[in-house]
Parts: sequence; structure tokens; C-alpha cells
Amino acid sequence: MAKNANRAGKAPSQRQLRVGELIRRTLSETLNRGEIHDPDLNRMSITVGEVRVTPDLRIATAYVLPLGGQGQEEALASLRENRHEIRRIITKKMGLKHSPEVRYAIDDTFDRMDETRRLLSQDNVQRDIAPLDDTDDTQS
Repeated sequence: MAKNANRAGKAPSQRQLRVGELIRRTLSETLNRGEIHDPDLNRMSITVGEVRVTPDLRIATAYVLPLGGQGQEEALASLRENRHEIRRIITKKMGLKHSPEVRYAIDDTFDRMDETRRLLSQDNVQRDIAPLDDTDDTQS
């Protein structure tokens, strides 16, 4: 499933957005406070950029990125290894009746922004988007 679309191809509902943001904040706080009983995971500084929730609220995908972008695979492996404890903590803190399964993926938003900046800074693109020369207006 693509990051920007849900299964039905529709925009996420307000409920999905609210639950996703609540999970994002709760997960971020949990990781920042080192509440997981895994010293390797607690040594990592992980940013939770976004959490997308399926329409039935059963699956949440957390888009994460370790500080500096280094150790992405290790971070994913540690999060996946501790998924049961993380899910239990999120459920308890949020007071949910049913907790979604949390899946993890690398947040590539910053890479895409850098690539967009690189493309926009190319000479041929700058030439195409530069304003027209004012001298052309004087010839009319």
C-alpha cells in the first residue's frame, strides 16, 4: 500500500487522522523517555514523523527515522522486535479498547524534499521558472 493512499483510494477520515496523531505522539513520547525494556532501542534517537491508520483502525503504520538517518535497518529491527511491548504501552497510555497492530517503515519524506530541492535548483529548471525579462514589455 502506498504511503499517501488508503485501501479505498479515499482521503483518511477525521477519526483515522486523530487516532494516527495520538499514536504518533504516544509512540514518540515512549521512545524519547526510554520506556521500552531494550537498552539497544533506548540508545537510539528515533523520530516518528507520521502514523497512518487503516479505515478499520486495526493497523497503524509508523513512519520513523533515526537521528541523522544512520542505522535505519537496526532501528526498524529493534522496533519490530519490541512491537508487543510497544503495543501494550500505547494501548495502556491511550486507553484504547482495541489497540492497532503497529508496523514500522522508514520515513523518506526528508529524502524526497532534498530530491525536490535538487531538481528545482538545476539550471534548466531555474531558466524555465525564472520570471520573464522586463525588457520584453517595452517593445509593445
